[in-house]
Amino acid sequence: MPRAGFDEVVLLTGLPSFTARTVCEEIVRTSPRTLVHAVVRSKFAADAREILDAMPLAQRSRVQLIEGDAAAMDLGLSGAELTQLAGEVDRIHHCAGVSYQGVDRSTAEHVNIGSAREVLELAAVCSHLKCLVHHSTALVSGDRVGMVREEELQAGQRFRNVIEETKARAEKRMRAAMGKIPIAIVRPSMVVGDSKTGEIDRFDGPYLHMLMIVTSPAEIALPMPSRGDAPLNIVPADYVARATRAIGLDPRAPGKTFHVVDPAPLTARRVFELVALAGGKRMPRGFIPANITKALLRTPGLERFAKSPRAFLDALATPVTWTTTNADEILSDAKITCPPFESYVEKLVEYVQAHLREKRARRELAEIDDPLG
Repeated sequence: MPRAGFDEVVLLTGLPSFTARTVCEEIVRTSPRTLVHAVVRSKFAADAREILDAMPLAQRSRVQLIEGDAAAMDLGLSGAELTQLAGEVDRIHHCAGVSYQGVDRSTAEHVNIGSAREVLELAAVCSHLKCLVHHSTALVSGDRVGMVREEELQAGQRFRNVIEETKARAEKRMRAAMGKIPIAIVRPSMVVGDSKTGEIDRFDGPYLHMLMIVTSPAEIALPMPSRGDAPLNIVPADYVARATRAIGLDPRAPGKTFHVVDPAPLTARRVFELVALAGGKRMPRGFIPANITKALLRTPGLERFAKSPRAFLDALATPVTWTTTNADEILSDAKITCPPFESYVEKLVEYVQAHLREKRARRELAEIDDPLG
């Protein structure tokens, strides 16, 4: 049974990643009688504690950090710790994973696939598990175009990078276990910052072009890195956290997959036109053909920086629509809707601009000569 004094116990992997952090904050904010056990690698313990320190006392007191490793055997926990968790845990949010495009294959396989295997082994011995929520990505559809349904995974697609491939292989493991374990798979599209604060942990994906726009001279209108007429499906991090929490609580969720996406995505060109407007820049005009942009990114010296831009260009050039039948059923009942991009683009741009100002100030401070030197 859950620990005395709490109605429910949740096991969380992935802290201090931005995904795990937003899910953790959503849980303790909305469920005052829920205890969260967060498995954290020792090298990230200080960062995890910093996240907890920023929470109100009533919330952070309900998050217990457990030193371990989601991708290690038995999650890197002792036998006693595993036994305790197996007897307490009601729900699992498996957020651990790597999504950085520059990661090597062995690390991606170890983290994305290995952690799925280990979490499944724990889930199999939990005495009263209600739902294991596996956090995946809609990009497991790879290079598919047109309509992709929630129940589909293997449909002959090619994967454009090792992240898509290993995320899909982890999903395959989860799907194979659905008959024995109550599992729900959530697939958000490209995740951007919080819709209220703009906060994000890493500037990759659509942020790469956003940074170019925000830092360009006001009189220059940057061309798009592609035609930009395909939908660019992006969702704010706080919406994803609310949606995945609601899905994990719903008894209809186990055994299903859920696309957590924008139901009315704008074209990539319109997205970056709005970014330019919010940043006080000229609207982007024209475009550079994607094949020429990719060739430029293969310039010697740029290769180690170019993996993420190339992945984003591939996504820009893939006209795909993810259906939301399963997600609509639960999220509409929970009255959770995706905010339109127009309503939060200014927050995203403001956060990027503030980050750039802070970075510039730190650099200028470091360049000041020591007067006593």
